[in-house]
Amino acid sequence: MSIPKSSKAEAAQLRQALSEHNYHYYVLDDPLVTDQEYDRLFRRLQQLELEHPGLVTPDSPTQRVGSEPASHFESVTHEVAMLSLDNAFDEEEMLAFDRRLRDKLDRDSALAYCAEPKLDGLAVSLLYEAGELVRAATRGDGRSGENITANARTIASIPLRLIGDSLPRRIEVRGEVYMELEGFAALNRSQQQDGGKVFANPRNAAAGSLRLLDSRITASRPLTFCSYGTGLCEGVELPPGQYQQMQFLRAIGIPISRQIELLDSIDDCLDYYQRILAQRDELAFDIDGVVFKLDDIEQQREAGFVSRAPRWAIAYKFPAQEVMTRLLDVDFQVGRTGALTPVARLEPVAVGGVMVSNATLHNMDEIERKDIRIGDIVILRRAGDVIPEIVAPVIQQREGKLKRPRMPSRCPVCNSEVIQQSGQAAYRCVGGLVCAAQRKEAIKHYASRKAMDIEGLGDKLVEQMVEQGMIESVADLYHLELEQVAGLERMAEKSAQNLLQALEQTRTTSLARFIYALGIREVGEATAEALAGHFGNLEVIMDADVESLQQVEDVGPVVAENIRHFFDQQRNRDIIDQLLDQGVNWPAIDLSHRQLDQSLAGKTYVISGTLNGYSRDQAASLLKARGAKVSGSVSSKTSALIGGENPGSKLARAEALGVEVLDQAGFESLIEG
Repeated sequence: MSIPKSSKAEAAQLRQALSEHNYHYYVLDDPLVTDQEYDRLFRRLQQLELEHPGLVTPDSPTQRVGSEPASHFESVTHEVAMLSLDNAFDEEEMLAFDRRLRDKLDRDSALAYCAEPKLDGLAVSLLYEAGELVRAATRGDGRSGENITANARTIASIPLRLIGDSLPRRIEVRGEVYMELEGFAALNRSQQQDGGKVFANPRNAAAGSLRLLDSRITASRPLTFCSYGTGLCEGVELPPGQYQQMQFLRAIGIPISRQIELLDSIDDCLDYYQRILAQRDELAFDIDGVVFKLDDIEQQREAGFVSRAPRWAIAYKFPAQEVMTRLLDVDFQVGRTGALTPVARLEPVAVGGVMVSNATLHNMDEIERKDIRIGDIVILRRAGDVIPEIVAPVIQQREGKLKRPRMPSRCPVCNSEVIQQSGQAAYRCVGGLVCAAQRKEAIKHYASRKAMDIEGLGDKLVEQMVEQGMIESVADLYHLELEQVAGLERMAEKSAQNLLQALEQTRTTSLARFIYALGIREVGEATAEALAGHFGNLEVIMDADVESLQQVEDVGPVVAENIRHFFDQQRNRDIIDQLLDQGVNWPAIDLSHRQLDQSLAGKTYVISGTLNGYSRDQAASLLKARGAKVSGSVSSKTSALIGGENPGSKLARAEALGVEVLDQAGFESLIEG
């Protein structure tokens, strides 16, 4: 059954929007939309992908959590992925969650749940070895985060050493760093007096404070920590229940929620939600809902996971807070891909304790659907106590004939033509690299961590260079001279030398990184890797037709058209030629592995411990080349665990489930065929 073009276009638009929102929320600590609006977009994409499985892509926001760590901290890979949670918004969805679990577990009787308020802060991981705090990291994209150990050590509620006699050899504690309301208010008063940044809400204040480079400043901020669970645990067997495990953490010195409770049924969960909701305004900190987790750990394992979240847990979100204000005007912002986003300018109004003067309107379809007009009294919702959205106009208060917002025919930045592609809601400026808005963002993307990873080339520096006419495209980066760079604001000769050295290092990269760095719309890391692995040659990719591109795994018609459109633009080819002339290169890709037999097709392997002569990524690649899948966790469906030196807890898990365990010799036998 073919997928309707409208569904393909909508899914593509949703993926782009959600990825941008993830970046702003997780990386910049500057969310663009409310939690409720994000949830609405996410659930719509989930619905489309459920109806049309062919729409699912590896880089879809539904397949991952969030977005990547910021570049100014060391990256930390989580040994156990830090997943997100699915959400419920009413009692019916909670009851459906309970029914799904009982069906999955084949249980007629009531299930017990562990419940606690959902704190609105920044998720972190604390690793203790022999009772001592050795590492702290942010959640990041769920697979890797930022090393914030120095900052975490300044938070008084985080113990530097655990208490008790029978401590785990290693334990990873997970929780939320947040700021209580009183401390938040005091911080903002101090910031205002000193002429510093005033934070919009406690969540932003906590996130910004925890991710400062100077830990001395972090130490002065009123941060606190509360645990909600564990990742790995070695050397001690944890209690068999979630609630009991939380009490264990409390006993060894880890703070947990004072409102945590063990509940006997889903009905008790609904009662608990109403109790916490009634207390919401009396609490010393912000919460945006309640988290319910299946209490029995063995039942958790049996229930398992979907791609981005556990089946055994859910966040029951609180209703949004709403106020009314007047819509004064609608402006249009231009993004990296040229998309124009309407932004509402509002009469300032206090909502959720924050003064709000603007809100995103998403797209023209949304404006027309809601019938929003300039001068309207509108209902403003600050869902999840983050960024506001306009719910609807108050038609009864509309006076006279009010003007409808109109998409400009010319770009507000470069005056280039604005067009709307067939089947898409987004309007785009055709100026490309001629448009200053797109040019800046294209260069920022090229320099980003997962692209060319140009250390020292931050957003403000890019903006200076573009505004002063030093660079007009990414190719101009390689023409920069020491005197030019050293003359920029907050730059000196040493930092300029470091930047030029970092640029020099990027002349040697990989084909996948280079493709991703070009900023082709909807071509993320996974798609770039797939293109490089399939074709092995840039010129072949540049000349491939839409049909050939769709032969690449997870490249559908929309992505193929975007790739083809990008390389059809002569200015893009010119810039690529300039980059290659500047010496940007990558090792040749050997496609001979594609001729290997697929003897491991249909089998799933888990790698744990150290293999002599192979990194974990190398070992995984060799298995995949013969058709195997490689997973990060052991289950009953795992074909075998490949255990090197120090395999950790995964070995015990495999043995408990009766999963075959292979040593290095067994692994080498597999890859040799």
